Amino acid sequence: MLNNDRFPFGLAGEGWEIEEARPAAFTGGTANTRGDKDGTKQTQTLFTVTGNVLVRIFGIVTTTLVGAGTLEVGTTAATAGLIAQVSDATTLAAGDIWLAATSPAGPRLLSDVLGPYIVSNGQTIGEKSGTADITAGQIRYICLWRPLTPDSKVVGISEV
Repeated sequence: MLNNDRFPFGLAGEGWEIEEARPAAFTGGTANTRGDKDGTKQTQTLFTVTGNVLVRIFGIVTTTLVGAGTLEVGTTAATAGLIAQVSDATTLAAGDIWLAATSPAGPRLLSDVLGPYIVSNGQTIGEKSGTADITAGQIRYICLWRPLTPDSKVVGISEV
């Protein structure tokens, strides 16, 4: 059975829900857009969390990034708490699976995805850019999550 995003419910019988975030492409050379290191979208919301959840998250680079800024994924409490900061975004190339400070191309094991991490009610999961603008490229994110409380939900953004 598939959910609304055409992903199978659960993951290999392990009880994980799957949510995808599809932010707009990086255009950090334009003020207040994704990748603008000092604009209003310096931190791009990826997922909103209701209730308390366990999460594992990774990025799929669909278009090589342009601009040597830093990039990290976390919550408002720990901006690099879910995917460690990459010090030069140009190292993220199309086909890479981004799940750590360095991410070689090619298939990755699910066990390579760090976590699960506990994310509490009301925190957002976001992508933060810094040091230099990221002017082009695209990463979409997959969040594997499990509820810890009955009212739990993770919802990904879709800007494309």
